[in-house]
Amino acid sequence: MTTTDTDTLVTYMRWKKDVAQHDYAAASSYLSIRFGEGRAERIAAELRKLPVISRRANDILRAVGRDPLPLSDPGVLKDLKKILAGEKLSPVLVARGDIADGYHRVSLAYALDPYADVPLKLGAAADPD
Repeated sequence: MTTTDTDTLVTYMRWKKDVAQHDYAAASSYLSIRFGEGRAERIAAELRKLPVISRRANDILRAVGRDPLPLSDPGVLKDLKKILAGEKLSPVLVARGDIADGYHRVSLAYALDPYADVPLKLGAAADPD
C-alpha cells in the first residue's frame, strides 16, 4: 500500500458518535477474563457513563503497552472491509490500562496513520481504593 492509498483510506475512516451497545458486552467479556465477572460488569457500567473523547492511535497503543495487529489479522481486515464499504466504526473502550474493546480498530487506524485520532471512552487506570 502506498502513502497515497493510506491517505485516501484515512479520509474514509469514519466513526460512530457513540459506542455500539454490543461493544460493552464484548468489553465486559474480555475484562471478566482479567478481573472476574463482577468487576468487569462494574467497569463496563462505568464506561457507559463516560463521554467519547479522542486520542491518537499511537498514543493509545503506547499507553496500553500493545503492539498494533498487522493488516493481515482477520479482525483488522474485517474492519478494513467495513470502512471500504462506507460503514462507520464504533469508538474504542479503554479501561484499567488496556483496550477492553476495539483493539482491531486501533490497529487499523495505526496502520493507515499512526497519528490518526481515534474516538474512545477512557475509563479509570485503576480501581479506586
